[in-house]
Amino acid sequence: MTLRDWWQRQRQFTPTLAGELDWLVRQVTGWDTLTLKWGNRSGGEFLPRLEALWHTYTQTRQPLQYLVGTTSWRNMELQVAPGVLIPRPETELLVDVAVQSAKNWGGTDGQWVDLGIGSGAIALGLLRELPGIHVHGVDCSEIALQIAKYNAVALELNHRLTLHQGDWFTPLGHLRGHIQGMVSNPPYIPTHLLATLAPEVQHEPRLALDGGDNGLVYLHYLVQTAPAYLCPGGLWCVETMSGQTEVVVNLLQQQGGYQNIEIHRDWGGHDRMVLARWGG
Repeated sequence: MTLRDWWQRQRQFTPTLAGELDWLVRQVTGWDTLTLKWGNRSGGEFLPRLEALWHTYTQTRQPLQYLVGTTSWRNMELQVAPGVLIPRPETELLVDVAVQSAKNWGGTDGQWVDLGIGSGAIALGLLRELPGIHVHGVDCSEIALQIAKYNAVALELNHRLTLHQGDWFTPLGHLRGHIQGMVSNPPYIPTHLLATLAPEVQHEPRLALDGGDNGLVYLHYLVQTAPAYLCPGGLWCVETMSGQTEVVVNLLQQQGGYQNIEIHRDWGGHDRMVLARWGG
């Protein structure tokens, strides 16, 4: 059996998982869809691994990224593992928004922080786009910090990334008033919605998803706490759940010191990113 035959058969058996199957084949083989459909290679050497991974996935619905051990994100190949949130495609826009704002407002150097660094995706994306910055990544999860370190070393960015274990700003007392940019993809899903999420998401760390009763616990914390750490003109940039941005904007306005507040949409047209500058 050729890889093409196997792929077509699996798509017929599980049509609702076609996207997941295509991702797995691309990740394991490195082939694009055109090669898979029309290429003249058998691909038989990939079949044993693909069959084993696909069987495990369809039986357990563990995220394919965990089973493979890697995921592609913003032109980077990142290691991921159980206990670490899998970076989503839409989060790439958080990097885009932060980078463009830094360039517009003159914040392309100095000390930045990524709160809840997870796999390191956001921090590493920033480091590649802004060569003048140093990022401090904070996470309470030892597993996440290990994965972030591995990815930073693999991408040769570890010399510009300092990792801290702890909660949010707690390990960063030495940076009070000196942070040029804060980015975060905090837990923002309301607790009561967690059980309704896809089976794959149930395998991801609850700590990285659960935003409390209304999903706003940590977003509110970041609004209130960041001013003590941001320098005048410092960037505040977060990802939110669709439907939360207006509430976050209101929190920023009520705080009184934030300026240039902006909302940015994801690729689906949903309001997801909120950006502001600290007036100082």
